[in-house]
Amino acid sequence: MHHRCRLSAAFAVAAICLAPSAFAQQEDRSSLTIGVGVAAAPSYEGSDDYRVLPIPQLRGKVKDFAFWTRGPGLYVDAIPNSDPDGVDFELGPVVNVRFDRSSRRNIKDDAVRLLGKRDIAVEVGGFVGIGKTGVITSAYDNLSARVAVTRDVAGAHGSYVITPAVEYMTPLSQTAFVGLGVSADYVGRKYGRYYYDVDPAGAAASGLPAYGGAGDGSGFKKVNFSLAGGKSLSGDLRHGWAIFAAASYSRILGDYAASPIVSVAGSRNQWIGAIGVGYTF
Repeated sequence: MHHRCRLSAAFAVAAICLAPSAFAQQEDRSSLTIGVGVAAAPSYEGSDDYRVLPIPQLRGKVKDFAFWTRGPGLYVDAIPNSDPDGVDFELGPVVNVRFDRSSRRNIKDDAVRLLGKRDIAVEVGGFVGIGKTGVITSAYDNLSARVAVTRDVAGAHGSYVITPAVEYMTPLSQTAFVGLGVSADYVGRKYGRYYYDVDPAGAAASGLPAYGGAGDGSGFKKVNFSLAGGKSLSGDLRHGWAIFAAASYSRILGDYAASPIVSVAGSRNQWIGAIGVGYTF
């Protein structure tokens, strides 16, 4: 299984696109996996209300150059994965679209809905990382670490997001795999101000207390732990149909957890669960 899937909180949903098979790393070929599923996720980041949403996903490999979607984000690895010793250096662009609180009808909490919707953010940047295949359990398991850095260019939060992540994947057989991941989000001052602060006008409209602590500086917003697995329906994860499931737990941290949209109207504990089906060509 190609290891470049992202197993983090938005990102348990990407498990439906976890790649064809670890054995595919030994082949010089192109592939395409298309997935679709459903996820139960918080109605906004920090919410304790949940909603069900569809999750289309896509990943592929062309001449050892990989691309994949991660929720509403697109990643392209510009360095080919062709090292015979299983070492993979990663470097490439990232484009992510953030829809958090961009639609009032998707916010279930009445007070947070009265704070008003947020503009859609378009976050553009890049990532760098390194992975190694054949580490612990077999010649096909993979351990990788990477950092993605993006900045909003659409004038929404107007800040940056830095996401370090460490992931481990191992095939259980030619028909099944499991993966684990841990990641964190470090955000800029404007991000905290835009999504977590409550100004006096917002406090008057919503009944929530005014709060300005999240916009005082940059910091780690949350840490995430995730688990994913998949099972082939055709006898080989490299080809045909497969089913996937994933779950993640995120903990909102520090001044962001102290925001009234979390501490009063929501919860610092965030869960995501997803199931889906994918087809590999």
